[in-house]
Amino acid sequence: MDFVVQLLDGLAGASTLFLLSAGLTVIFGVTGVVNFAHGSLFMLGAYVGWSVLTRLPSGPIPFTLGVLATAAALGGIGVLLEVLLLRRLYRAPSLFQLLATFGVVLMVQDAALSLWGPADLTLPRPPWLRAAVVVAGSRFPRYDLALIGVFLLVAGALWLLFNRTRWGTLVRAAAENREMVAALGVDQRALFTSVFALGAALAGLGGALALPDGSANLQMDLPAVVDAFVVVVIGGLGSLPGAALASLLIGELQSFGVVLLPRATLVLVFALMAVVLVLRPNGLLGRPAGAVRAGTAEGTVRATPRPLVLAGAVALLVAIAAPLLVGPALLAIATEMLLAMLFAASLHFMMGPAGMPSFGHAAWFGIGAYAAGLASRDLAAPMSVGLLLAPLAAGTAAALFGWFVVRLSGVYLAMLTLAFAQIVWSIAFQWVGLTGGDNGILGVWPPAWAGPFGFYWLTLALCTGGTLLLRHALGTPFGYALRAARDSPLRAEATGVAVQRLRLVALVIAGAAAGLSGGLSAYAKGSVFPTFAGLPRSVDALLMVLLGGVGTLSGPIVGALAYTGLSDLLLAVTQQWRLVLGGLIIALVLAFPRGIAGAVQTAWQR
Repeated sequence: MDFVVQLLDGLAGASTLFLLSAGLTVIFGVTGVVNFAHGSLFMLGAYVGWSVLTRLPSGPIPFTLGVLATAAALGGIGVLLEVLLLRRLYRAPSLFQLLATFGVVLMVQDAALSLWGPADLTLPRPPWLRAAVVVAGSRFPRYDLALIGVFLLVAGALWLLFNRTRWGTLVRAAAENREMVAALGVDQRALFTSVFALGAALAGLGGALALPDGSANLQMDLPAVVDAFVVVVIGGLGSLPGAALASLLIGELQSFGVVLLPRATLVLVFALMAVVLVLRPNGLLGRPAGAVRAGTAEGTVRATPRPLVLAGAVALLVAIAAPLLVGPALLAIATEMLLAMLFAASLHFMMGPAGMPSFGHAAWFGIGAYAAGLASRDLAAPMSVGLLLAPLAAGTAAALFGWFVVRLSGVYLAMLTLAFAQIVWSIAFQWVGLTGGDNGILGVWPPAWAGPFGFYWLTLALCTGGTLLLRHALGTPFGYALRAARDSPLRAEATGVAVQRLRLVALVIAGAAAGLSGGLSAYAKGSVFPTFAGLPRSVDALLMVLLGGVGTLSGPIVGALAYTGLSDLLLAVTQQWRLVLGGLIIALVLAFPRGIAGAVQTAWQR
């Protein structure tokens, strides 16, 4: 291994990471918005950059102007995103902002598919940057050396912008105290819009510069936003120096990890984030962040209105009779809805009453699925054993992980759950000998006695029973103590409530319920893949809870049924289902900021 070349390669990787994360940390630091669409801006930067650069002549000046034009175009898109959507959501709970920006992600995916097609778009390195330079006796690509120069140039320019200009002073002041800046007569709307423009332009610049080393494709948005979140959280939310330092650490870790630990490259970065958050809960250079304003559950658990009880009973009777009324296709969709209901209810148990937002709830779902799959493949265990091991394995993992997570709060807690979920996904993907890697575990089928009807009724019983048990627990003294610990931890501690122990128990219960859903899903699909623990599944759970309403007990049930039903319906009737679903999500967030069940509850009380 050539140490100097690996060091420079890490610096080149840090350049793209910094351009991607700098915009996100500036946006969050000033506006407090968790912008999940930041990865989409990076993806659009790659696509727009391809469209611009492929039409320009070769040469340093045209290439530079094309990259700058791409950054400017993305800055304009950032302005539109802020003015048309996010400006209306600044007072909304933070997780609803995340939900709205995920709607943007879905819409951008279909828009990019329509404009540029499904194929990957590649752009060769400029001829004048294809050569290599000799560094310490080894050849190093000139383009990567240029990326290092861009990193230094942009970092220096941002430092001057934020420390030597009036605009930068206002931005730093707004990051410290937005209310005081508004009281001084500063136009916050214009300030926030300019911050979004800068953040989007930096993302577009990173996307354009990453294009010669990769390609513009429709799968690059979610990995990009995860990388950006990792950098921002390790460095400290709202800290540009922290983002630069974290980019350097991650770039070097990835560069040397490929050589020294090639089978653990996917785990290293998230393991680093987990270690940093455990040792420094606010990141390397960050300040304490406010709690994620997710909305709260009701302070008391009211008796369920009689009409709702009757409607639930009717729905349960219809669900029981479903195998006799519908065909196999609709029965499979009904099974998927039931699994989603329990999965969403388990996440709501953490987010609502316990006040612990999670971006990685799929970890417990995946662990439960793999526990059932491994029991079936390696132990030839019957389904009853697999369904017993699924919640047991997930709950045990949640207990071990909970020792670290219950001491955190807000975005940092949510990001630590994401780190753990990504570690689980990475292990499932790279430990081929145990999990089968991307090939998965196959042949995890229910026994013959279950049949399609028997397994559906079993899923109905377990998912409905598990959801009702979670709901019932919130009306017990445990549930009241949980909400007390969420609303005022210091007062709860003063009255003798062991807050951290209580949160740990809530995490274990939620993890076990999600694990049961994962185990049932393994038998329903007949297989287990790393995607069971992937980020999209965690996002799906968030969407279900937030759509239904995190402040209501019925929210996860309503959200799971609505989101799953809408997805399957749109997938069947239109090829642009992401565009329509994203638009519907945004419309629901704007119209019902408390979620569907929350809006119904408010109307009922009135």
